Amino acid sequence: MLKTTPLNAAHRGMHAKMVDFGGWDMPLHYGSQLDEHHAVRRDAGMFDVSHMLTVDLHGENVRQFLRGLVANNIDKLTVPGKALYTCMLNPAGGIIDDLIIYFLSESWFRLVVNAGTADKDIDWITLQSSQHAPDLTITPRRDLAMIAVQGPNARAKVWAVIPDSKAASEDLKPFQSVAFGNYFIARTGYTGEDGFEITLPADEAAAFWQKLHAAGVAPAGLGSRDTLRLEAGMNLYGQDMDETTNPLESGLAWTVDLKSERDFIGKQALLEKPVNQQLVGLVLLDKGVLRNHQKIITQHEGIAGEGEITSGGFSPTLNQSIALARIPVGIAAGEQVHVVVRDKQLAARVVKYPFVRNGQALI
Repeated sequence: MLKTTPLNAAHRGMHAKMVDFGGWDMPLHYGSQLDEHHAVRRDAGMFDVSHMLTVDLHGENVRQFLRGLVANNIDKLTVPGKALYTCMLNPAGGIIDDLIIYFLSESWFRLVVNAGTADKDIDWITLQSSQHAPDLTITPRRDLAMIAVQGPNARAKVWAVIPDSKAASEDLKPFQSVAFGNYFIARTGYTGEDGFEITLPADEAAAFWQKLHAAGVAPAGLGSRDTLRLEAGMNLYGQDMDETTNPLESGLAWTVDLKSERDFIGKQALLEKPVNQQLVGLVLLDKGVLRNHQKIITQHEGIAGEGEITSGGFSPTLNQSIALARIPVGIAAGEQVHVVVRDKQLAARVVKYPFVRNGQALI
């Protein structure tokens, strides 16, 4: 039996194409993945992300516990409501998950973890808590739903549905959040556009979804979510990184604090292991489509090794094929590599991602 979110009936009522997504019954699209992509880039779209898990950590020592649990420095969070993107590592430096942590009070931090790693994450956090913070309370919040409303007009359309929330949320900067009644409103997202991710009681989600739809927010599925995040150069766990890769070779060095004296799980491994690979963007120069796991041939003097596409596809905004790829260190933006596609070697240009942000092409 597939797991379902509180919005399952709403998706089916909108004639969504439903698929098995890591054991969850989720909408792939509602008729046109392309239209949904453009709706988010140009206006506003909404995604059911209730399969992701909110986890509340309560306790007097929760900040100290998180200092050692994650690679980014939790001490960057000084103002209630502020959020931090980080990786949680194993002792070898491999990525157990990437997650967002919200600072709500000194005794309450909120984590949002990926659906496919949720059980593993809870087990890991529980194990670490038993050893380092036995008084910590770990509460998975499956009583909550989450809806991401994204696009240049997303915030305005949310305010049209919850008018009283505007005063509380209009001054939020990216990666800030605020509680408003039953709503937890965060200015975060996974599309490269502005908007909110809104957490609310599961039994209120369907009515809120319908009100957003009535306000002109287009429902959007997993298909457009993937093309949007790829254009935005945002990693997908299980494709662009996992427990066999570390943040420094996954384009996530900016989420790792190696400068402070703070120790964290995986730090020693990161300091000791040389970084031989890097995550880069690719734009296909020849005709074809870049796909996950295609081999990359690098023909650069003094640089050994091949690479692999971690996430590839067609960019609706740029109207060309793009990818994220892991290749040897030393190959710079602007240089060419070749991608093996059906036994042919197609030329691609290495670029700095993101490819698109806030509706604008950046390459």
